[in-house]
Amino acid sequence: MPRFAYCRAAVPFDIPLQSIAILLAAGAGAGVLSGLFGVGGGLILVPVLAFTLPSQGVPGSSIMQFAIGTSLAVIAFHSVAAAHAHHRRQAVLWPVVRQLAPGLAIGSFAGAYVAHLLPSATLKHIVAVGALLIALQMALDLKPKTSRGLPGLAGLAGTGAVIGIASALVGIGGGSLTVPFLTWCSVDMRKAVATSAACGAVIASAGALGFALVGFDIPSAAPLHLGYVYVPGWLALMCASVATSGFGARLAHHWPQKMLKRAFAMFLCCVAAALWLA
Repeated sequence: MPRFAYCRAAVPFDIPLQSIAILLAAGAGAGVLSGLFGVGGGLILVPVLAFTLPSQGVPGSSIMQFAIGTSLAVIAFHSVAAAHAHHRRQAVLWPVVRQLAPGLAIGSFAGAYVAHLLPSATLKHIVAVGALLIALQMALDLKPKTSRGLPGLAGLAGTGAVIGIASALVGIGGGSLTVPFLTWCSVDMRKAVATSAACGAVIASAGALGFALVGFDIPSAAPLHLGYVYVPGWLALMCASVATSGFGARLAHHWPQKMLKRAFAMFLCCVAAALWLA
């Protein structure tokens, strides 16, 4: 198989061209779906990384930790850009973000530590269950009915911690949890999505940092990794997804949303089955 080789300071950088192509394709697909459905792409990135990283020298005992850590690093970049775009439209509820942020950061960082302690196979099953639950949410268009206002500081901090831990264990930016919570608390949908993007930046940044730190001493034959963040994969996925997210956003205005959401839900079910059986 042809390979792309690069060496600097005695650090091998030897990546199969086929793996680079897969990562670029995955990043492009994640970018399109992110713009199309408003998802962060983690449910695409994590499975692709899980099936690609073994060829990069990542040991099987930490495949899922690398996949999730790298996914969160990609999502962190996109969430910051998305939050900035929503901020320019004055749609982000920054007081709510500030109250959720401590819990989100602590929960996401703690989730990275929990993931570090779990066997990779167990983590794979957690991701599969997460993908299946989000698929059901999208397919059935489940939306909580407005029933209350926002809780106080302690309630928001506690909710943020739960969302942060769950998001870090699955490798997502938390939009699938944050948006329903905010709409349940009577927040306008547009502002809920915008606020969720800002929250996603906190979740993904803290989670990526957590995975980088807890995996700092992990031995791996994979080149150029920061803890559980695989740097070449992060760069390939990030660049490709940035290039295609605008295309996905344009498609969202022309294609039937219900049909697309159900198609994406079916895709997630296939992803969940593949991860569970792998």
